[in-house]
Amino acid sequence: MIRSLILLLKGISIGTANVIPGVSGGTLALITGVFEPLINAIKSFNLTAIKLLAKGRFREFAAHTNLGFLSLILAGMIIAIFSAARLFDYLFTNYPVYIWSFFFGLILASIWYVYRTITKWDWTVVLAGLVSTAIAAGITFITPAREDDGFWYLMVCGAVSMCSMVLPGLSGSFVLIIMGNYQLVVIESINHLRLEILFPFFLGAGLGLLGFSYVLSWVFRKFRNQTLSLLTGFMVGSMGVIWPWKNSITTMYGEEEIVTGYVWNLPQLNMELVFALLLMASAILLLVLLERKGEAKGKAT
Repeated sequence: MIRSLILLLKGISIGTANVIPGVSGGTLALITGVFEPLINAIKSFNLTAIKLLAKGRFREFAAHTNLGFLSLILAGMIIAIFSAARLFDYLFTNYPVYIWSFFFGLILASIWYVYRTITKWDWTVVLAGLVSTAIAAGITFITPAREDDGFWYLMVCGAVSMCSMVLPGLSGSFVLIIMGNYQLVVIESINHLRLEILFPFFLGAGLGLLGFSYVLSWVFRKFRNQTLSLLTGFMVGSMGVIWPWKNSITTMYGEEEIVTGYVWNLPQLNMELVFALLLMASAILLLVLLERKGEAKGKAT
Protein backbone atom coordinates (compact mmCIF):
# COMPACT_ATOMS: atom_id res chain seq x y z
CA MET A 1 0.00 0.00 0.00
CA ILE A 2 2.79 2.43 0.95
CA ARG A 3 4.75 1.53 -2.18
CA SER A 4 1.66 2.13 -4.34
CA LEU A 5 1.10 5.53 -2.73
CA ILE A 6 4.73 6.49 -3.32
CA LEU A 7 4.51 5.50 -7.00
CA LEU A 8 1.29 7.49 -7.34
CA LEU A 9 2.99 10.55 -5.85
CA LYS A 10 5.92 10.12 -8.21
CA GLY A 11 3.47 10.01 -11.11
CA ILE A 12 1.87 13.19 -9.82
CA SER A 13 5.28 14.89 -9.71
CA ILE A 14 6.02 13.84 -13.31
CA GLY A 15 2.60 15.00 -14.50
CA THR A 16 3.03 18.27 -12.64
CA ALA A 17 6.34 18.87 -14.42
CA ASN A 18 4.63 18.40 -17.78
CA VAL A 19 2.25 21.28 -17.07
CA ILE A 20 5.10 23.63 -16.09
CA PRO A 21 6.32 25.71 -19.05
CA GLY A 22 9.75 24.55 -20.19
CA VAL A 23 10.08 21.74 -17.63
CA SER A 24 10.27 18.10 -18.74
CA GLY A 25 8.51 15.23 -17.02
CA GLY A 26 11.63 13.21 -17.77
CA THR A 27 13.54 15.41 -15.34
CA LEU A 28 11.22 14.47 -12.48
CA ALA A 29 11.25 10.81 -13.59
CA LEU A 30 15.03 10.85 -13.29
CA ILE A 31 14.97 12.66 -9.94
CA THR A 32 12.40 10.27 -8.43
CA GLY A 33 14.25 7.17 -9.64
CA VAL A 34 11.57 5.80 -11.98
CA PHE A 35 13.12 6.82 -15.30
CA GLU A 36 14.73 3.49 -16.20
CA PRO A 37 11.84 1.23 -15.03
CA LEU A 38 9.38 3.55 -16.83
CA ILE A 39 11.32 3.22 -20.09
CA ASN A 40 11.51 -0.57 -19.67
CA ALA A 41 7.76 -0.77 -18.97
CA ILE A 42 6.96 1.19 -22.14
CA LYS A 43 9.38 -0.99 -24.12
CA SER A 44 7.65 -4.17 -22.91
CA PHE A 45 4.55 -3.43 -25.03
CA ASN A 46 5.85 -5.64 -27.84
CA LEU A 47 4.77 -8.68 -29.84
CA THR A 48 5.00 -10.89 -26.75
CA ALA A 49 2.60 -8.60 -24.88
CA ILE A 50 0.14 -8.67 -27.79
CA LYS A 51 0.21 -12.49 -27.90
CA LEU A 52 -0.40 -12.76 -24.14
CA LEU A 53 -3.32 -10.31 -24.38
CA ALA A 54 -4.81 -12.10 -27.39
CA LYS A 55 -4.69 -15.44 -25.55
CA GLY A 56 -6.41 -13.96 -22.50
CA ARG A 57 -3.39 -14.53 -20.26
CA PHE A 58 -3.97 -11.25 -18.45
CA ARG A 59 -1.91 -12.04 -15.35
CA GLU A 60 1.15 -12.88 -17.44
CA PHE A 61 0.50 -9.77 -19.58
CA ALA A 62 0.43 -7.61 -16.44
CA ALA A 63 3.68 -9.14 -15.18
CA HIS A 64 5.39 -8.81 -18.57
CA THR A 65 4.49 -5.12 -18.96
CA ASN A 66 4.89 -4.21 -15.26
CA LEU A 67 1.33 -2.98 -15.57
CA GLY A 68 0.83 -2.25 -11.85
CA PHE A 69 3.82 0.11 -11.78
CA LEU A 70 2.89 1.76 -15.08
CA SER A 71 -0.78 2.21 -14.10
CA LEU A 72 0.13 4.00 -10.86
CA ILE A 73 2.57 6.33 -12.63
CA LEU A 74 0.03 7.13 -15.36
CA ALA A 75 -2.77 7.61 -12.81
CA GLY A 76 -0.60 10.08 -10.91
CA MET A 77 0.18 11.97 -14.12
CA ILE A 78 -3.51 12.23 -15.00
CA ILE A 79 -4.37 13.46 -11.49
CA ALA A 80 -1.65 16.10 -11.77
CA ILE A 81 -2.78 17.31 -15.19
CA PHE A 82 -6.35 17.86 -13.98
CA SER A 83 -5.56 19.23 -10.51
CA ALA A 84 -2.02 20.50 -10.05
CA ALA A 85 -2.26 22.39 -13.34
CA ARG A 86 -4.69 24.85 -11.74
CA LEU A 87 -2.54 25.29 -8.65
CA PHE A 88 0.60 25.91 -10.67
CA ASP A 89 -1.23 28.25 -13.02
CA TYR A 90 -2.09 30.35 -9.93
CA LEU A 91 1.45 30.15 -8.50
CA PHE A 92 3.16 31.01 -11.79
CA THR A 93 0.79 33.92 -12.31
CA ASN A 94 1.15 35.41 -8.81
CA TYR A 95 4.49 34.13 -7.46
CA PRO A 96 6.65 33.22 -10.48
CA VAL A 97 10.04 33.98 -8.90
CA TYR A 98 9.28 31.89 -5.81
CA ILE A 99 8.01 28.80 -7.62
CA TRP A 100 10.84 28.91 -10.18
CA SER A 101 13.34 29.29 -7.31
CA PHE A 102 12.06 26.13 -5.65
CA PHE A 103 12.35 24.14 -8.88
CA PHE A 104 15.75 25.67 -9.62
CA GLY A 105 17.07 24.41 -6.26
CA LEU A 106 15.42 21.01 -6.72
CA ILE A 107 16.93 20.41 -10.15
CA LEU A 108 20.30 21.88 -9.15
CA ALA A 109 20.58 19.38 -6.30
CA SER A 110 19.33 16.50 -8.44
CA ILE A 111 22.05 17.19 -11.04
CA TRP A 112 24.66 16.61 -8.35
CA TYR A 113 23.03 13.40 -7.13
CA VAL A 114 22.62 11.97 -10.63
CA TYR A 115 26.23 12.74 -11.49
CA ARG A 116 27.24 10.88 -8.30
CA THR A 117 25.75 7.68 -9.75
CA ILE A 118 28.30 7.72 -12.59
CA THR A 119 30.80 5.05 -11.57
CA LYS A 120 33.55 5.66 -14.12
CA TRP A 121 34.61 8.85 -15.92
CA ASP A 122 36.35 8.91 -19.29
CA TRP A 123 36.32 11.15 -22.35
CA THR A 124 33.10 9.58 -23.73
CA VAL A 125 31.19 10.32 -20.50
CA VAL A 126 32.43 13.94 -20.48
CA LEU A 127 31.64 14.39 -24.19
CA ALA A 128 28.10 13.02 -23.77
CA GLY A 129 27.43 15.53 -20.99
CA LEU A 130 28.85 18.48 -22.93
CA VAL A 131 26.92 17.65 -26.12
CA SER A 132 23.56 17.23 -24.37
CA THR A 133 24.11 20.43 -22.36
CA ALA A 134 24.79 22.36 -25.58
CA ILE A 135 21.72 20.89 -27.30
CA ALA A 136 19.35 21.69 -24.40
CA ALA A 137 20.75 25.22 -24.03
CA GLY A 138 20.67 25.85 -27.77
CA ILE A 139 17.01 24.84 -28.12
CA THR A 140 15.94 27.89 -26.05
CA PHE A 141 17.51 30.20 -28.68
CA ILE A 142 16.11 28.54 -31.82
CA THR A 143 13.63 30.56 -33.89
CA PRO A 144 10.36 28.63 -34.38
CA ALA A 145 9.82 27.09 -37.83
CA ARG A 146 6.78 27.67 -40.04
CA GLU A 147 3.61 25.61 -39.75
CA ASP A 148 3.50 22.44 -41.86
CA ASP A 149 0.47 20.10 -42.08
CA GLY A 150 2.17 17.41 -44.18
CA PHE A 151 1.40 13.84 -43.04
CA TRP A 152 5.02 12.75 -42.63
CA TYR A 153 6.08 16.00 -40.97
CA LEU A 154 3.24 15.65 -38.46
CA MET A 155 4.45 12.12 -37.67
CA VAL A 156 7.97 13.49 -37.10
CA CYS A 157 6.53 16.24 -34.87
CA GLY A 158 4.66 13.64 -32.82
CA ALA A 159 7.72 11.42 -32.45
CA VAL A 160 10.13 14.24 -31.59
CA SER A 161 7.83 16.03 -29.13
CA MET A 162 6.94 12.79 -27.32
CA CYS A 163 10.59 11.74 -27.05
CA SER A 164 11.40 15.24 -25.78
CA MET A 165 8.84 14.83 -23.00
CA VAL A 166 10.66 11.67 -21.90
CA LEU A 167 14.16 13.15 -21.98
CA PRO A 168 15.13 15.11 -18.84
CA GLY A 169 15.55 18.83 -19.46
CA LEU A 170 13.50 18.99 -22.66
CA SER A 171 9.91 20.21 -22.88
CA GLY A 172 7.76 18.48 -25.50
CA SER A 173 5.47 21.48 -25.97
CA PHE A 174 8.44 23.83 -26.34
CA VAL A 175 9.98 21.56 -29.00
CA LEU A 176 6.64 21.51 -30.84
CA ILE A 177 6.66 25.32 -30.86
CA ILE A 178 10.16 25.28 -32.36
CA MET A 179 8.99 22.87 -35.08
CA GLY A 180 6.20 25.34 -35.95
CA ASN A 181 3.19 23.12 -35.31
CA TYR A 182 2.13 23.99 -31.75
CA GLN A 183 -0.89 26.04 -32.83
CA LEU A 184 -1.93 23.51 -35.48
CA VAL A 185 -1.75 20.44 -33.21
CA VAL A 186 -2.41 21.64 -29.65
CA ILE A 187 -4.91 24.43 -30.31
CA GLU A 188 -6.68 24.08 -33.66
CA SER A 189 -6.72 20.29 -34.06
CA ILE A 190 -7.71 19.43 -30.49
CA ASN A 191 -10.32 22.19 -30.18
CA HIS A 192 -11.90 21.31 -33.54
CA LEU A 193 -11.11 17.57 -33.45
CA ARG A 194 -9.23 17.60 -36.76
CA LEU A 195 -8.49 13.89 -37.10
CA GLU A 196 -6.48 14.38 -40.28
CA ILE A 197 -3.95 16.28 -38.13
CA LEU A 198 -4.26 14.34 -34.87
CA PHE A 199 -4.00 10.86 -36.43
CA PRO A 200 -0.50 11.23 -37.98
CA PHE A 201 0.70 13.20 -34.94
CA PHE A 202 -0.35 10.58 -32.39
CA LEU A 203 0.76 7.76 -34.69
CA GLY A 204 4.24 9.31 -34.78
CA ALA A 205 4.13 9.93 -31.02
CA GLY A 206 3.27 6.30 -30.25
CA LEU A 207 5.81 4.82 -32.63
CA GLY A 208 8.46 7.31 -31.55
CA LEU A 209 7.96 6.63 -27.87
CA LEU A 210 7.97 2.85 -28.32
CA GLY A 211 11.06 2.91 -30.54
CA PHE A 212 12.82 5.45 -28.36
CA SER A 213 12.18 3.34 -25.26
CA TYR A 214 14.06 0.46 -26.91
CA VAL A 215 16.99 2.74 -27.73
CA LEU A 216 17.14 4.20 -24.20
CA SER A 217 16.80 0.78 -22.57
CA TRP A 218 19.63 -0.60 -24.71
CA VAL A 219 22.01 2.30 -24.14
CA PHE A 220 21.28 2.20 -20.40
CA ARG A 221 22.46 -1.42 -20.34
CA LYS A 222 25.46 -0.99 -22.62
CA PHE A 223 26.56 2.57 -21.85
CA ARG A 224 25.09 3.38 -18.45
CA ASN A 225 27.64 6.02 -17.42
CA GLN A 226 27.50 7.81 -20.78
CA THR A 227 23.68 7.74 -20.72
CA LEU A 228 23.51 9.20 -17.21
CA SER A 229 25.93 11.93 -18.27
CA LEU A 230 23.86 12.60 -21.41
CA LEU A 231 20.56 12.84 -19.52
CA THR A 232 22.05 15.02 -16.79
CA GLY A 233 23.54 17.26 -19.44
CA PHE A 234 20.04 17.90 -20.75
CA MET A 235 19.08 18.98 -17.22
CA VAL A 236 22.10 21.31 -16.98
CA GLY A 237 21.30 22.86 -20.36
CA SER A 238 17.71 23.54 -19.32
CA MET A 239 18.67 25.53 -16.21
CA GLY A 240 18.34 28.77 -18.19
CA VAL A 241 14.64 28.05 -18.72
CA ILE A 242 14.20 27.47 -14.97
CA TRP A 243 16.20 30.58 -13.91
CA PRO A 244 13.74 32.53 -11.68
CA TRP A 245 14.64 36.06 -12.84
CA LYS A 246 13.61 36.22 -16.47
CA ASN A 247 11.07 37.89 -18.72
CA SER A 248 9.13 35.72 -21.14
CA ILE A 249 8.95 36.44 -24.87
CA THR A 250 5.44 35.46 -25.92
CA THR A 251 3.66 34.86 -29.23
CA MET A 252 -0.08 34.72 -29.82
CA TYR A 253 -1.26 31.37 -31.22
CA GLY A 254 -4.89 31.96 -32.00
CA GLU A 255 -6.40 33.12 -28.72
CA GLU A 256 -3.61 31.65 -26.57
CA GLU A 257 -0.38 33.41 -25.60
CA ILE A 258 2.58 31.01 -25.65
CA VAL A 259 6.13 31.49 -24.35
CA THR A 260 8.64 31.19 -27.23
CA GLY A 261 11.78 32.60 -25.56
CA TYR A 262 13.24 34.42 -22.56
CA VAL A 263 15.21 37.51 -21.56
CA TRP A 264 17.34 36.72 -18.50
CA ASN A 265 17.98 39.19 -15.65
CA LEU A 266 20.08 39.33 -12.50
CA PRO A 267 18.18 39.42 -9.18
CA GLN A 268 17.90 42.64 -7.20
CA LEU A 269 19.04 42.84 -3.59
CA ASN A 270 15.70 42.86 -1.80
CA MET A 271 13.44 40.63 0.32
CA GLU A 272 12.21 38.80 -2.77
CA LEU A 273 15.78 37.54 -3.30
CA VAL A 274 15.98 36.42 0.34
CA PHE A 275 12.76 34.40 0.10
CA ALA A 276 13.81 32.97 -3.28
CA LEU A 277 17.15 31.79 -1.86
CA LEU A 278 15.36 30.26 1.13
CA LEU A 279 13.08 28.34 -1.23
CA MET A 280 16.09 27.13 -3.24
CA ALA A 281 17.75 25.99 -0.01
CA SER A 282 14.58 24.23 1.15
CA ALA A 283 14.33 22.37 -2.17
CA ILE A 284 17.96 21.26 -1.90
CA LEU A 285 17.44 20.19 1.72
CA LEU A 286 14.30 18.26 0.77
CA LEU A 287 16.17 16.30 -1.88
CA VAL A 288 19.10 15.65 0.48
CA LEU A 289 16.75 14.24 3.11
CA LEU A 290 14.96 12.07 0.53
CA GLU A 291 18.27 10.76 -0.80
CA ARG A 292 19.57 9.94 2.69
CA LYS A 293 16.35 8.17 3.55
CA GLY A 294 16.58 6.19 0.32
CA GLU A 295 20.21 5.25 1.00
CA ALA A 296 19.40 4.18 4.55
CA LYS A 297 16.50 2.05 3.30
CA GLY A 298 18.77 0.48 0.68
CA LYS A 299 21.40 -0.43 3.28
CA ALA A 300 18.77 -1.87 5.61
CA THR A 301 17.41 -3.98 2.79
